[in-house]
Amino acid sequence: MAQGLAQFGDTRQRLLRQLLMARDGAGVEDLCKSLRITHNAVRQHLTTLIVRGLVQRVQPRATGGRPQARYALTVEGRELFPRNYGAIAAALISQLLERVGEPETGAMLQELGATVAATQAPLQADGGEALARALAQRLDALGYEAVPARHGDDWQVEAFNCVFHGLATQHPQVCKFDLAYMEAATGRRIHHMECMIRGGHVCRFKLGPESVRGTTA
Repeated sequence: MAQGLAQFGDTRQRLLRQLLMARDGAGVEDLCKSLRITHNAVRQHLTTLIVRGLVQRVQPRATGGRPQARYALTVEGRELFPRNYGAIAAALISQLLERVGEPETGAMLQELGATVAATQAPLQADGGEALARALAQRLDALGYEAVPARHGDDWQVEAFNCVFHGLATQHPQVCKFDLAYMEAATGRRIHHMECMIRGGHVCRFKLGPESVRGTTA
């Protein structure tokens, strides 16, 4: 499924970019001129984006004349635009490995995974399938391209994109972040069944029945 700006057509992408650049919001007339489309077309696009929670009406700019409605991106709208967290995270981890060594870096990544999970609402799901689907969605939002998958009687999660793949090939302890994050999010012990850096086609995780709530990962 397309994510970010890629889910929209060219005109809507350009409209969203115009709003990103408009610090105080933009009016319909501004958008018509920038995009070279009709007022009706601009309003239709804005209405759709408002319903989706990506755009909002903001305070009109004081001009001395009749107030003109202005529009701006919501927080969710700004999240459509890519942020290259991966490259920055990889550089930070490389520095940690160089300065404090692999064991300490692994421990820090394990703690970081649990900390990130703690900033999110705990996954609430009844049964293995529901929990696997909820976890896959949570991982997908972090860039792992994850899906639930059934293996025999077990529901597992398969991730097709390791966000730390380049580092993990040289320093496998980086995977401790993933495992700690998933265990903290689900409250289950996570078993790493298949790994891309060990020759697997995907990174595959099995949710164990045992609880890890109240324990350190």
